[in-house]
Amino acid sequence: MSPFEKHLMQTRRDFLATSSCGLGTLALASLLKQDGLLAEDASLPANPLSTRVSHFAPKAERCIFIFLEGGPSQMDLFDPKPLLNKYDGQPLPDSIVGNAKFAFLQKESATVMGTSRVFKKHGQCGMEISDLLPHIATCADDIALIRSMHTTQFNHLPGQLMLNCGAALLGRPSVGSWVTYGLGNASQELPSYVVMVSKGRGLPGGSSTWSSGFLPSSYGGVMFRNGASPVLNLANPDGITPEMQSASIRALNDLNRLQHKHIGDPEIAARINSYELAFRMQSSAPELVDLSGESQATLDAYGVNRIEPPIKSNLGGIGNYQTFSRHCLNARRMVERGVRFVNIIHASWDHHSALDPQLAHNCQMVDQPIAALLKDLKQRGLLDTTLVVWGSEFGRTALGENRKGFKKVTGRDHHPAAFSLWMAGGGIKGGQVHGETDDFAWHVARDPVSMHDFHATILHLFGLDHNKLSYRFQGLDFRLTGVNPAKVMKGLIA
Repeated sequence: MSPFEKHLMQTRRDFLATSSCGLGTLALASLLKQDGLLAEDASLPANPLSTRVSHFAPKAERCIFIFLEGGPSQMDLFDPKPLLNKYDGQPLPDSIVGNAKFAFLQKESATVMGTSRVFKKHGQCGMEISDLLPHIATCADDIALIRSMHTTQFNHLPGQLMLNCGAALLGRPSVGSWVTYGLGNASQELPSYVVMVSKGRGLPGGSSTWSSGFLPSSYGGVMFRNGASPVLNLANPDGITPEMQSASIRALNDLNRLQHKHIGDPEIAARINSYELAFRMQSSAPELVDLSGESQATLDAYGVNRIEPPIKSNLGGIGNYQTFSRHCLNARRMVERGVRFVNIIHASWDHHSALDPQLAHNCQMVDQPIAALLKDLKQRGLLDTTLVVWGSEFGRTALGENRKGFKKVTGRDHHPAAFSLWMAGGGIKGGQVHGETDDFAWHVARDPVSMHDFHATILHLFGLDHNKLSYRFQGLDFRLTGVNPAKVMKGLIA
């Protein structure tokens, strides 16, 4: 007997009994789902950005990662070396230079380049910081300064990928993507991971530095542009009402769910989530970047309307002062609204020549708004759970760059073996200096910190074990910290 014939022969009592059970089950399921007590239908793609529980109790809930591309000179900002001026114009011994590789510097004839910077002790901790950063210096007691960073890369693109993605290879997920993958999105109206880039000479790595890599695309950074329309194609075309847009999104998502049922591709879930998030962002994103509700005192503290001092030429581009200030203020507004990871990127700090005027110009651009950001977060009770990072792909050499064709030595070359970055808030124990370099900031002399140690520490602050946070791709389990041992810098944590 066919199933159809069997169904026709079913008695009225059997029909009512089975139907009532079915209808009751559907009604119960609907109520449970509304109350959040029933999992989503397995035939529907799960939201890849749903919030997830960390491996252990986190100290940080959000991060603002300030990436100053190019390699700021550590011995002119954070790592004072009096012997630079004493040995100015003299070569370094081969025992120090060794087999170091350089981008442009001619090792055989290079000599030490002194510094005109003045370092003073700041805060109760007595942290020594350059005169180029007077505003950030007032936050010394909140900062953990790492002077013993080192990396394996001495050119920009692989160095930037190493800092931001944990590997000097294209196609790897960025730190922000890993954090979003591990914890999901805490906001319903905004992306979990936002990127803001100041115009300049450009990034060699481009969007690869905030890409989701082999992770589903939902975990990638979303770039916010400057101006009233922060995201491209977010506004509806003329004649398209919000109701029409909503109906279109529902129809597209229905089609995508059908496709997912047949194929099961996780990128379809990412696509559905992107459409829905973009629809919600149509109202939330413009409001986010509208600073009209901020007090004049706040705008002045960040320097939103300050006048940029003149400079003949600057590798990072001219006209970034107000933009960078807005980025710092917008970063605070984003973390207030649930954005989990914010990248603020400025290029370039690659001072192969004219180091003194160009470094001073860039420092004046970032010093005031970064300090205002730290103080603003602290005043609002957000700094304890918001990790703020200042970092770059490497540092600069104590040797002046004597590139062929340059009449005068006025800059420094790339230096990966020893450089500085700092962290504040988000569970970091401020008012300390971690690590030490030798007399010429050439080698790490004490407590070295690798890029993977740095990444392991960031994940740990978010309650994520870097050994457990992995993603299977092409038959391998990948981690942000790679396969070699990496250690959490427990001494940095409060």
